[in-house]
Amino acid sequence: MIIKEVKARIIEDSRGEKTIAVSVNRCEEASSPNGKSTGDYETRSYYKNIDFCVKFLNNWKEDVEINEFDDLKIVEKIICKKLKIKSANEFGANSLYAFESAILKALAYTNRKQLYEIVGNSRKIPFPVGNVIGGGLHSSSVNKHPNFQEFLVIPKGKSISKNIKAMNYLYKLAKKKLKIKRVNDEGALLVQFNDKDVLDLLNRFRIKTKKKFKFNIEIGLDCASSSLFKNGNYNYYERKINTEWQNKFIQELIEYYHLFYLEDPFHERDFSSFARLNKNVGKKCMIVGDDLTATQYNRTVGAIRSKSISGIVIKPNQNGSLLELKRIFGLCKKHGIKTIISHRSGETMDNALADYAVGFGVDYIKCGVSTSWREAKLKRLKEIEKRLK
Repeated sequence: MIIKEVKARIIEDSRGEKTIAVSVNRCEEASSPNGKSTGDYETRSYYKNIDFCVKFLNNWKEDVEINEFDDLKIVEKIICKKLKIKSANEFGANSLYAFESAILKALAYTNRKQLYEIVGNSRKIPFPVGNVIGGGLHSSSVNKHPNFQEFLVIPKGKSISKNIKAMNYLYKLAKKKLKIKRVNDEGALLVQFNDKDVLDLLNRFRIKTKKKFKFNIEIGLDCASSSLFKNGNYNYYERKINTEWQNKFIQELIEYYHLFYLEDPFHERDFSSFARLNKNVGKKCMIVGDDLTATQYNRTVGAIRSKSISGIVIKPNQNGSLLELKRIFGLCKKHGIKTIISHRSGETMDNALADYAVGFGVDYIKCGVSTSWREAKLKRLKEIEKRLK
């Protein structure tokens, strides 16, 4: 396939904020989401600004031949040369991701293949990680919301269709029983409970859902601890605690609630506390880095070397380069680190995340439960599962 035409434009994400959408050779458009809870180590979204990147892509004149995924390196070299930058990521994570994703969509269309077939050889369907009840920065519109950012369920059925049904059942059950009418940016229910009360409720809903569907439903937390950390302490509504007490508190939650998944229990620079927690409870609970690693290869290397994590969240638009994502996934597979590909709080209707999940062979996909922007990804996973059968 030869890149003959590139069209870029500005669209709005699910929060009404500007983001970039790109099409190649008049094929299906690709777009990038926006994050609200962003880490210090993420690649910046745009080179200069979104308008510059849209104009740059609309002035693309190079007729590049793309025959396979790894040919994206040709595109990255051209970007580096034209902008006089050392790494293509400097073009911006949103702009680079949308462009490269659009190229792969065009390549899939040209070769009459599915996008996941272009991405890689894996055909594994991941388990969904669903955000049922929200807190933290994503729920700041509610007074006395939970401190932790996401209260998660992970259904472990044998098919994605059954797992999505279970996840939806639990979500609707919680919404009905708690009489919730409002949701946050990610479609998670807005409540005015403390963290332990939410975990008690979620555990109750989990047990009822497990009985109905006859397979296990795990629960987890995204603590988003960087947003709680200030002046050397973790600042909860109820109290301020130092790192030592944070470690004890988190371990108590894991033990008492039998947590399966725990994301960002410490702030984004604290590799050592991650490592200590992973050593103590890593066999019982997956210790997951998100802000800690920020979808950056070098930080992932550091987390693996220090034994800080047993799982990692990977967000395509935290990095931008799909080639770099491939390297990160390969590194994690080599070292036995579970991978979780993730959406962002400001989403678009682009469903390619599902194809990347399957093509890269990820273990879990975190794309919410409710709202059309999240459901688009889950629907695509069901379509892929049907195809593979």
